[in-house]
Amino acid sequence: MTYGSTAHEVLAVVFQVRGVDSGEGQPALHVLLWQRALDPERGRWSLPGGRLGHDEDLTTSVRRQLAEKVDLREIAHLEQLAVFSDPARVPGGRTIASTFLGLVPSAATPALPSDTCWHPVSELPEMAFDHRPMVEHAHTRLAAKLSYTNIGFALTPTDFAISTLRDIYCAALGYQVDATNLQRVLERRNVITRTGSTARSGRAGGRPPALYRFTESRYRVTDEFAALRPPG
Repeated sequence: MTYGSTAHEVLAVVFQVRGVDSGEGQPALHVLLWQRALDPERGRWSLPGGRLGHDEDLTTSVRRQLAEKVDLREIAHLEQLAVFSDPARVPGGRTIASTFLGLVPSAATPALPSDTCWHPVSELPEMAFDHRPMVEHAHTRLAAKLSYTNIGFALTPTDFAISTLRDIYCAALGYQVDATNLQRVLERRNVITRTGSTARSGRAGGRPPALYRFTESRYRVTDEFAALRPPG
């Protein structure tokens, strides 16, 4: 098949770990999706985004799309991930998609339109076009980056107990990690530091846990050869 001009769209895979400190089940990684109201793929869930404007760079475009379509304006981390260029990925004229990884801290509560909501990554609904593999690719990249960068800062509250940090890492990685080992690794790399404060004691009482925070709120590589691995 011969194609004319090629269109370019930007799509955002925005993750948030939800259910942290809620006491209602285990925290889980969620992705932000909106439900299509028009054909093609009416009623299916898709990633927020749209066509790249003629006068926009990719990052400007994806931020505009998130603000206009799902009213999401504050993201702790945003970076370009991949290009999906299968000629038949969407009906009609050829459209290339650039995907972005976006992260929202667990404590954030952005107001969303009625056609937009968070979905557990482990229980994705029927999704439009090739958006499911985009989510899966972004999740894989996030898990890898948690091993060798400080990207966890974009998923956590400003101050947190080590138990909360462990829950967030477990949810984002998709497997269990040991809190003591995680603390030791991140302190050794100067990724997290004590605040000097403690959290409130829980209903069961006991010694209140120390609070930590990330030493930086900007993305950096901490150990390019590191890898957090599933137990066993």
